[in-house]
Amino acid sequence: MDIFIQAEIVLRDAQYETWTWAGSAGPVTCFENAALMGFVHVFDTADALLGGWKANQQVALARHAASLRGAGAKAWNVYSVLLTPDQDPRRGREIERIEEDFSLTRKIARASITTTEDVEKALLPLLSIRSKPLLGASNFETRLRTRLKDIPADAVTAFLNDTSSAEVARILGATS
Repeated sequence: MDIFIQAEIVLRDAQYETWTWAGSAGPVTCFENAALMGFVHVFDTADALLGGWKANQQVALARHAASLRGAGAKAWNVYSVLLTPDQDPRRGREIERIEEDFSLTRKIARASITTTEDVEKALLPLLSIRSKPLLGASNFETRLRTRLKDIPADAVTAFLNDTSSAEVARILGATS
């Protein structure tokens, strides 16, 4: 799996404008929306990430300094996303600790990025909140009756049986 391509897909699906910049130590996926901007850096190994993230961050910021100066309040929301597929468990916590460094940019740092789901999980702080409704077989009428328990049963029955709205209103008025 190509982490750069997957990151770009996830970010574009989240309505970010993305582009690739090749002027750093390696390719960088740049992203921006109305509220924030940032750079995705991918390292081959955990050691490369730990040893090179600061320099890569500096180069990206220097290269985009003019844009950042003109970004106004958005300049406070610049992210450095630092990813590696390396699954070195002893280095994973060190990588995550990079996020505690609040100098220059906000950081998202993750190891063990090997699947599309891993990329999406790593980028969750940049994505809008989404919920997946639990859809299953259910009896709509029973659920509706349960929710409308404070309304007279004959009015709910009339409503569900395609009775005219005037008749449903009459039933509701008569039971009040």
